[in-house]
Amino acid sequence: MPRVSTCWVHFASCLLVTPPYAGQQNKGLTACFRVWMKDYYRVMLGRGSMYADVCRQQGFIGAHFGINQDLTIFLGDDQREFNQQVRPIYLGAFPEKSKGSAGLSCGFLWTISKGIEVGDIVMSPNGQGRYFVGEVTGDYRYVAGNEQPHQRPVSWHEELIDRSDMSESLRNSAGSIGTVSNVSKYRDELEQLIKGEPASQSLVSQDPTVEDATV
Repeated sequence: MPRVSTCWVHFASCLLVTPPYAGQQNKGLTACFRVWMKDYYRVMLGRGSMYADVCRQQGFIGAHFGINQDLTIFLGDDQREFNQQVRPIYLGAFPEKSKGSAGLSCGFLWTISKGIEVGDIVMSPNGQGRYFVGEVTGDYRYVAGNEQPHQRPVSWHEELIDRSDMSESLRNSAGSIGTVSNVSKYRDELEQLIKGEPASQSLVSQDPTVEDATV
């Protein structure tokens, strides 16, 4: 399983620091397991974040991609199979698009509709230098007539994350091109930012491709 390989070290560290008392150990492992299982995604909510406020007010993330039909029957665990089935529908709406572009768009749509799991954390820019942050609470739903009809329910946090508080590497990853970006490698920094704590220098400098500002 991909999540075991990407998060095993984090979970193992929890085992080492958990107090050796049965009750406390169970509580510590449960809390740590929840963090270990989470993935973190940056999700764009419309061009220029035009739907970000509505999505936050109504409690969901969503996408459109010109596909006006319920995709439930296509949402298996195999993204490639989903792409093969949905790409012709997408190209029917946008015949000028290439197969490569259609594949990317269908991949983003699959991630929003299926790949992001219940309990995962999503962060979406509000277009004003800050990010809404929330937890996905349910499975795919299709809302006909909505500007973003392919939806997942989200419980949004009250607190926002300022882009200026992020490390340079997280800013770059969160600002990458595309509707969806997996930013799970920055889970420790994101957890601190979500709690309203400044990212420690050790977390800011954890990416070896970023120069150490203290040198």
